Amino acid sequence: MDKHKESEVKVFGLWSAIFLGIGSMVGAGIFIVIGEAGAIAGNLVTVSFLIGGIIALLCGYSLSKLAIRYPSRGGVIEYLVQSYGEGILSGSLGVLFYFAQLVTLAAVSKSFGTYAATYINGGITSLYADFFAVAILLFFVIINLVGAAIVAKAENIIVVIKLSALIIFTISSLFFIQPSNLVIDKAPSIVNIFYALGLTFFAFQGFSVITNSIEDMQNPKQTMLRSMFWAIGIVAVLYFMVAIAVFGNLSLSSIIHGKDFALAEAAKPAFGEWGFKIMAATALLATASAINATLYAVTQISYTLAKDGDLPDEYERHIFHNTEGLIISALLIVPMIIFLNLGQIATIAAIAVLLIQGFTHTGHLFKIEETGANRWWVFAAIIGSFGSACFAIIYTSKSMPDIVYYIGGIFFLAFIFEVLLRLFNNRMVSKQIISKLETLEKNVLEKLKH
Repeated sequence: MDKHKESEVKVFGLWSAIFLGIGSMVGAGIFIVIGEAGAIAGNLVTVSFLIGGIIALLCGYSLSKLAIRYPSRGGVIEYLVQSYGEGILSGSLGVLFYFAQLVTLAAVSKSFGTYAATYINGGITSLYADFFAVAILLFFVIINLVGAAIVAKAENIIVVIKLSALIIFTISSLFFIQPSNLVIDKAPSIVNIFYALGLTFFAFQGFSVITNSIEDMQNPKQTMLRSMFWAIGIVAVLYFMVAIAVFGNLSLSSIIHGKDFALAEAAKPAFGEWGFKIMAATALLATASAINATLYAVTQISYTLAKDGDLPDEYERHIFHNTEGLIISALLIVPMIIFLNLGQIATIAAIAVLLIQGFTHTGHLFKIEETGANRWWVFAAIIGSFGSACFAIIYTSKSMPDIVYYIGGIFFLAFIFEVLLRLFNNRMVSKQIISKLETLEKNVLEKLKH
């Protein structure tokens, strides 16, 4: 009987875990960054995607080893607490992780708004883009309040549609490539490959979702690593081919001019105006599904942080089929949509994600004996994460001098948040997975007390 129940619970086999990762990665990321990263690295963005994929593989390896040792749906938050202990640092990083998800949601919503505005006869304006961005966010807030069961069932269909559209677009566009657009002579400086790394890595954002499924995974010690590598590898090849298709069909000036919707623009040579509309519609589907999934994840993260002690009690209060944290999160996202442009939000989100990855893998070094991971691979993940973040900050500071203050402000807010909650609420994030040694020590102490 127990075995039967266990087999029912462990729903994620190798391929279902791979598709979970692919579905999470091939969302809004590629639609957002292909033009933004291309404006930085030109046709060398193909190399940037490959390097970004390698960094994602290294980070995926590190996270997989942590997931196997600490099998918790808490994912990154659990690994941070395990690595740094139940202190101010792990609490601040947990809050920072929550903030990073909010910025990511703002970027995805803004991307939806930009693609939606392409259907307006008056042309794309910030007013239309912001209106559609806020509207789609509020729509999914309502959906999540009422109950997202219908949308959740549609996710698999959406994954098939967006993958099919990208594959058909890529294969068809290869026949219309102008080789002159891909020559290195027209490419920017090689250092721009590294400046674009933050954005190209952001396109892989979502692979960590595989680790959140470990409690429902069949034979996780084998399935986790294999599914992670296969998912990231397949997506890396897809992105590389998409980048060749885009830059082979459009001149660099065209990509820079329409960088917020470059993927749709690149469909014109093969399919004409209808190609643009179909790819824009695919982008709307992809970004909408990403908003719904990320909004659900943000709500779960905030609820977990509140329940475990690192966010105010308000985040736990239930409204309809969700929590008050959903409303608070949405209210924090709206100002970012209105006051920042897509490139700025995407860059800030990418840097925040890279920094969280860097801190997570740095913490992994403290637990390397327990996880049995290869120290050099984990160290390479640290270098890749922090290095990409530094390149992104250096490049972005030229056009957005306040980027350092934005990133520093997010860190400062997370730290202040954590300190104030500890002072006034006496709350902190606690471990979900307790080691046998810690359990033994706890039992011994209890016996000594009695």
